[in-house]
Amino acid sequence: EVQLVETGGGLVTPGGSLTLSCAATGFTFSSYSMNWFRQSPGKGREWVSGISNGGTTKKYADSVKGRFTVSRDNDRNMMSLQMTSLRPEDTAVYYCTKDRYAYQVVGSNDYDYRGQGTQVTVSS
Repeated sequence: EVQLVETGGGLVTPGGSLTLSCAATGFTFSSYSMNWFRQSPGKGREWVSGISNGGTTKKYADSVKGRFTVSRDNDRNMMSLQMTSLRPEDTAVYYCTKDRYAYQVVGSNDYDYRGQGTQVTVSS
């Protein structure tokens, strides 16, 4: 059974940093691109970042480029999102997703599983 569990969310002041983690089980993690999405009240789902199965290709939404860094550890079946220079508009539930097919292009937004999400709140 595929499971994705996000941790690391919380309350942070503007300009602060947080690192989110996604623990994956139930599939061959090293074969799949993974992505981070976020969703906040009043806004639709927003793709944030993606990373290829081997970790060599990383992509970011323009809204987070230069501030967020995605990484993965295939030995530990973990993906992380390091977030710096956080802004109030980054407030959202962040969740990780598993691509539907192995070796898909990063950022295809075609996923079949997602985690339950972790809340990130940026406020003074």
